[in-house]
Amino acid sequence: MATQAWIGLGANLGEPLAALHGALEALATLDSCTLLRHSSLYRTTPIGPGVENQPDYINAVAEISTTLSATALLEALFAIESHFGRQRSARNAARTLDLDLLLYGDAQINTPSLIVPHPRMHERAFVLSPLAELAPQTLIPGRGRVADLIATLDDQGIQRLTD
Repeated sequence: MATQAWIGLGANLGEPLAALHGALEALATLDSCTLLRHSSLYRTTPIGPGVENQPDYINAVAEISTTLSATALLEALFAIESHFGRQRSARNAARTLDLDLLLYGDAQINTPSLIVPHPRMHERAFVLSPLAELAPQTLIPGRGRVADLIATLDDQGIQRLTD
């Protein structure tokens, strides 16, 4: 049985636009997955500790249907990141590509290698804005509906890019 999953995409090193387009192509051809749709691209200001001199990010979200387990999907996302030159150094470090498993059906998963829903997605406009573009009534288990959560956020320097 297939599960609906939401993937967060982001990049701010190298060619971020090309990386996101390439990642979407990779998701569309991923075994046991179907890319259903994706949001517009958004330019966002880096947030969090240690990001003061980083370039802006390009972010989006994608909805997929998959028969992979959450863990197998995460491993596939890591493989796509690696293909695009992702180096895992420090937390909040700039990156060529970041793919986050945001939601996996209505599952709540908490293991050493995977937490779903993504633990900070409800605080981040760069996740909620693209998600609200596609599915504002989506429920983030334990947090609430996307449309309600985004209304509580301060301006985080996000701008939708035109096609």
